Order: sequence, then structure tokens, then C-alpha cells
Amino acid sequence: MRAEDGADGAAEPPRVPASANSRMSEAGAGWECGAPGTFDALLPHRVPGFSWRRPTILWRSRNDVVARLFGDPADAIRRRCVTALRERGTPAAFTVHRSAPRFSFLLVGDTGEGDKSQYAVVPPLLNAGAGTDFMVIASDVIYPAGDAGQYPAKFFRPYKDYPAPIYAVPGNHDWYDGLRGFLHVFCDLDADCSPPPWRGPLSFVPRLFWRASGTVERSVLAEARRAYRGAPGQQAVQPGPYWAIDTPSLRIVGIDTGITGRIDRDQGAWLREVSAGPKPKMLVTGKPLYVDDQHRPCPIEGGGTVDEIVRDPAHHYVAAIGGDIHNYQRYPVRLEDGRVLHYIVSGGGGAFMHATHVIPRTRVVDEGDFRCYPLRGDSLSRYSRLYGRWLRLPRLFELSPREATAAVQHRLGIEPGRGYDAPAPSARARFVAGLLGVPRGGRPRPRFARLPVRRLPQRFRSELADWDTPPFFKNFLRVDVTEDELRIRCFGVTGCGDHETSPPCEDEVPIPLR
Repeated sequence: MRAEDGADGAAEPPRVPASANSRMSEAGAGWECGAPGTFDALLPHRVPGFSWRRPTILWRSRNDVVARLFGDPADAIRRRCVTALRERGTPAAFTVHRSAPRFSFLLVGDTGEGDKSQYAVVPPLLNAGAGTDFMVIASDVIYPAGDAGQYPAKFFRPYKDYPAPIYAVPGNHDWYDGLRGFLHVFCDLDADCSPPPWRGPLSFVPRLFWRASGTVERSVLAEARRAYRGAPGQQAVQPGPYWAIDTPSLRIVGIDTGITGRIDRDQGAWLREVSAGPKPKMLVTGKPLYVDDQHRPCPIEGGGTVDEIVRDPAHHYVAAIGGDIHNYQRYPVRLEDGRVLHYIVSGGGGAFMHATHVIPRTRVVDEGDFRCYPLRGDSLSRYSRLYGRWLRLPRLFELSPREATAAVQHRLGIEPGRGYDAPAPSARARFVAGLLGVPRGGRPRPRFARLPVRRLPQRFRSELADWDTPPFFKNFLRVDVTEDELRIRCFGVTGCGDHETSPPCEDEVPIPLR
């Protein structure tokens, strides 16, 4: 296993062919499959059912509620684990060095459900990722609770044919076992991941409900690694739960945001140190800094925020990419000094899809500069079909992509991503759009719309609306780096066989590095 890789990159990043995308046609969005996907052949013979509608799945994720009500113990656990890593001899800089100025890598977020929605991403990812030097998983490697015992089925097996190393930053679900499984698989560390004792008169409550770390069967994990990802070129040990990959052209900085989306003071000091200097940098984080037209700057224990570090012109960040939210969003934010910093959400690597039709008309950036995948109209159409089927009211709920796009255009007052020559939406389409959460663009919400009784049905709509048939609307990124340019491409995953060899490129942004 290795912590450094100095292999030379390709002289020129290979061009990845792409199909017509969702902005061009309904077929490009996956509504019409010319051929079935081949990913079914990759699935194990028996795939355990996975659904967020199951109380047992939610119960295994209960540490999220405990941490938010009684305090997130991730900072204390992380400090203990980082101390153990440094005592083992890990350099304080927590940095992997690569000598090639030109290289490519994949970034995929929120992967590990282990079912069809994860495996549907694999064929297009392998095809579009041909020639890449490594892959990064941004957030939630294993659902629902990061158990070490789930890694053979939900990490090693799905990515057995990816020939290069895989690094990761943990998400909140990876922390639900105290990060024990993550640390063992990615950092080769089996640490004490028990939380420190809670204090106060109600401290018995978190002690009672906190879900303890699962067991780590080293022999089982070692056999899975040998069987599925045992080739020398696939091996890597990352320095810690947060890390940097340093190259002559770009420094990639990955941070660990725990359960509630913050970092501890020691990680904050490390982030300031590794961010210093004029070299261009990209941030990878478990929680995005901009999402759903909201700014979430990520507080640092003791003061300051991650976004303050990212925005500092002395640090020369050009992009910040986060997982956690299971779709694609890009906000090109112009800073006060005139620079444009690209804030990206990329969490569509395999888990249920977070709806995009609930994203309001953007105010963080001009709506014409904002990009999302799936398009809001496709998202609304997909959800309307699910609700029509579940409630057995297809004639009331189900909207075609054309009808849904018209309803979104009407409520938000935006130009649709895929244009239609269509009349104004029907009263039925407007009713369904409002019921399924499409906001009104540019208008203040009525007072009753802010009441919890109205917000509650929205909170868990995406979690409860998982599906395992095309179109899946998953995504991943391919990043190509030269001395002069960083190029980020978002590839859509429909689940259609005709999109596996040449997946549709849904967004592409070149970023100058000089």
C-alpha cells in the first residue's frame, strides 16, 4: 500500500465522448431508453433490499438526531484518531504527493446504498473515467451507518474494475459508527471510536440512544480487498479523515465535516496551513458550502468558517465541491475582488435523488448562470410519477416532462433548461407543482407557508422517494488538470444502456489556473 504516487500523467487528457444530454432532448434525459442498461449483470445474485421507508434503516441512523440534540462528538473522536495516526508516523501535513503536473481524476459523492441506483453509475463511470489517475468519494461511502461489515458489498465490489486508487472524505453517515469502518478501510487504522461522556442532567439520554461502533472483522475486509481491489495500482492509504493531494499544478484539499457540518479547531489550523500560498486549490468537503440557493459556510470550532479560508484571495481556491445532497448544482460566485469561485454540489453517486424542483429561483447567482442536474422539470415529472403510482392516482398526479417543465417555468418565472414549444401549464399541472414543493420565484411566501406543519412533508420527501428504474438521474464528475487549466465535467447517469458507453455531459466548466 502506498501514500505517495509519482506516476506521470498523460500528455493530453483524453476526450470523453458524450451523448445528447437532458438539455437537448427527453431521450438525453433518459425518458426514452434505446437499450436497457447492463448494470444489472454487475449486481450480486442476491441484493438485500434497501429503503429509507424502513424504520430499521432510520433507527440505525439515529446518531444524527442524538448529535444534533445533545452535541456532535465527532470533534473529540477525530482528535483522538488523528493523534493515533501521528503516533503511528503519519506526517503532520497529511498530504499525498504526486509529481505529474497533468492528471485526471473522478469525483463521485454519496455512493453506498449497494443497490441498483449505485451499480447504475458504475458502467458510465468506468467509461468516462478511462485514463484517470485516481478517484475521490465525497461523503457517505456507506449507508446507512458506515459499518465496516458493509464495505465488501458497497465499496470493494462495485468499484472492483476501477484500476486506480480511491480516496474519500467521510460524510455524516460514515460517522454513525464513530468513523471506525472508514478509518480502517481508508487509513488502515482501527481506533477507539467511542464518544466522550456527555455532561448535564439529561446526559443519560444520549448514552442510552447512541449507536455504538460495529465490529471490524479484519480478515473479512482483507479478503474483500484482495478479491475485488487487490491489484497494486489500486492500493493507497490516505493520511487521515482529512487530507491534501499536492501536485505541481493544483492542490486538492479534503476536509471532514463530521455529523453536523463543522470542523474542529485542530483541523481548522491544518486547513489554514495547507491553504497558504499561491498554488491553485480545490476543496472537497462532506457538506457543500452553497446548496439549494443557501450559503452554509461551515463553522470552525473556536471561530471562523471554512468559506472564509476558501474566499481569501491569498489562498487561491478556484472551486469547492461538496457531497451530502444527492444531485448536481453549480454556483459560479463572483467575489468582491472580481474572482469567480465555483461552488459545486455533486452527491449523485448512488443514493436516493434529492429533488431539484424544490430549489428556488437563485439569488446567490444569476439564474442564467446556475446549473443543476436533473433539470427542475425532469425532477418534478419523476416525483409526480412516483406519487401517482403510490397513491394510485396517476391521472391526477402524473406529469409528463413537458407538463412539468411548463409548471416549473410558470411558478419560478425562469427559462427552462430544455425548451418546449408548449402552452401555459394546466390548472392540474400547477396544482401538482405546488403540492410537490415547487416554490414561487421572486415572491414572498405567505405566512402559513413557513409553519412547520407545511414544511414537514417536504423534509423527508426525497428520502422516501427512492427508485431503482431509469431514469436514475445520478451523476459524477471528471476533472482534468493541466498546468494552465482545470476542467470539470458533470456526467449524467440515466440507467439506459445507450448512455453507458458515452454518458451525457450535463455541465462543463473550464477554470484557468494562471
